Amino acid sequence: MSGPALRKVDSHSAIHEAALNEAVELTELLSKLLKGDHTEKAEEMAYVLIEQWESRILQHADSEEEGLYKEIVDEKPELRDDIVALTRDHNLLRILVNEIKETLKERNINQSVLQQFQSLIIIDELHNQKEMEVLPDHEH
Repeated sequence: MSGPALRKVDSHSAIHEAALNEAVELTELLSKLLKGDHTEKAEEMAYVLIEQWESRILQHADSEEEGLYKEIVDEKPELRDDIVALTRDHNLLRILVNEIKETLKERNINQSVLQQFQSLIIIDELHNQKEMEVLPDHEH
């Protein structure tokens, strides 16, 4: 069973907003470092961003999939397609994070990595919007 914070629209939205705002701020710092040609610092920032995505956003996604999403489908089977789409969003986030990690293993911090982090933000924003549409139908 999922915790009460995941089941309430306001608290769930606050969790998303805080994590996403942090990702946006860190991504903006990465952009400035790359523009300033501070490659070493940019690489360090990229690893900080990966940690942020994994520990804040993807861990939250895991919790949703393990509890909340299963509960929603059990209680409202008509929302199954929405839950499949939300889970796909999580998988896209995971794929992008892993691609970034592979690129960084080759010590290739560049604009492409920045674009991938920006893509993560866009996917997560769209995902959060859809999730907030589904969650009120599930709230008790």
